[in-house]
Amino acid sequence: MVSVSSEPVMPTALKILIAGGFGVGKTTMVAAVSEVPPLETEERMTEASLGVDDLSGVEGKFSTTVAMDFGRITIAPELVLYLFGTPGQDRFWFMWDDLATGALGAVVLADTRRLEASFASIDFFEARGIPFAVGVNCFHGQRDCSAEQVRAALDLDASTPVVLCDVRDRASSKQVLLSALEAARARATAERDVTYAI
Repeated sequence: MVSVSSEPVMPTALKILIAGGFGVGKTTMVAAVSEVPPLETEERMTEASLGVDDLSGVEGKFSTTVAMDFGRITIAPELVLYLFGTPGQDRFWFMWDDLATGALGAVVLADTRRLEASFASIDFFEARGIPFAVGVNCFHGQRDCSAEQVRAALDLDASTPVVLCDVRDRASSKQVLLSALEAARARATAERDVTYAI
């Protein structure tokens, strides 16, 4: 007779950062995938931000994340992701080091209309050795370039996943998160193989 354990599965909790330029869709992505009401620190932009925040390409944006976004998604019974969305403006970047502590991996959201806004996030994760995937947020369903064109424009390593997505859509955003997990797994496997080789 086979005995079946009725013990509850204790899931492994992993921390993933959602980063990218101002107005690229980080808050929207966390809200789209989170199975709990997301914690958002959105505040209305005031005249104090004039001349401080670069609103190029996002002139219609009236609120901004001032600390972080937080959400949670269960990928499988044994795997839960805690999502931390970073603030996008330069003046809040001092928080990124604290938010990155303990992160397994990250997603860098990119907007093809403002790809240059992605470089700071990419540099941040590359400098710290945090594996990441790039999610190209196709605003209003516009897919005006391919994943390979974005890879070339951002000068990404061939091992960095690039996924076209719509961050308003839960399934689409989940695919980007799975790509980030795959990047983290591949990095861990490569590091383990190097250790064994020594």
